[in-house]
Amino acid sequence: MSWSEVFYPGNSERREQLIRKSQQFTDLMEGNFDATNDLIEVLNKYLGFSFSPVTLNEKGTLKQNCDVLIQHIHEIQAQIQTFDKELKEKLDPVAYEKLKKMDLILPEQAKIVKDTVGVGGSVVVVVVGWLLKSRFVLESVVSQIRYIGSTTIGSVVLGVVFLGIDMIAGAIMGSIERDQLEKALKEYDSALDEFKPASKKYQYRVTEFKARIHMMGEQ
Repeated sequence: MSWSEVFYPGNSERREQLIRKSQQFTDLMEGNFDATNDLIEVLNKYLGFSFSPVTLNEKGTLKQNCDVLIQHIHEIQAQIQTFDKELKEKLDPVAYEKLKKMDLILPEQAKIVKDTVGVGGSVVVVVVGWLLKSRFVLESVVSQIRYIGSTTIGSVVLGVVFLGIDMIAGAIMGSIERDQLEKALKEYDSALDEFKPASKKYQYRVTEFKARIHMMGEQ
């Protein structure tokens, strides 16, 4: 037993808590990457885009992965803004609001969507409608991802989390003592309180969206 454990017997448990919370961040980031790739797959297939898939870098820090994910989501957001501007110009306000709410669209309104985005069909209408409706979800998850990357948590290398408790304890926190561990745990808790719900909502909305598109494709 180290002198640290003699004077601070709770340090081992605190380190394990920190490791578990680090794993939660890793799991959430993996889920966000998967959701973004699912969204990219749909956009490329139905709207003719050529977005490249995003890949989690386990050798990179949480911040580095956050930056990569933000870049890809920003590209999607930029396209949403283009849709929004063009559709507002070509659709009457009532039809535009119906599209945002993913209500049924009349054939002539669907034609305007085709003229705007270059492709048509009921699935395309749903895709465009989902993009317009889900802007806040994208903005929320980007905001939280950016915040996580700016904290001290962002310096943690994701691959370290997969090494096991004994190796991670030193790699993440070294030999810091009780006060520093408690401070780090509070920061992790605070960050998770914001990051987890935003990530879960984003992942759920994309999964639900993809499932709906898949069902429509089978009809």
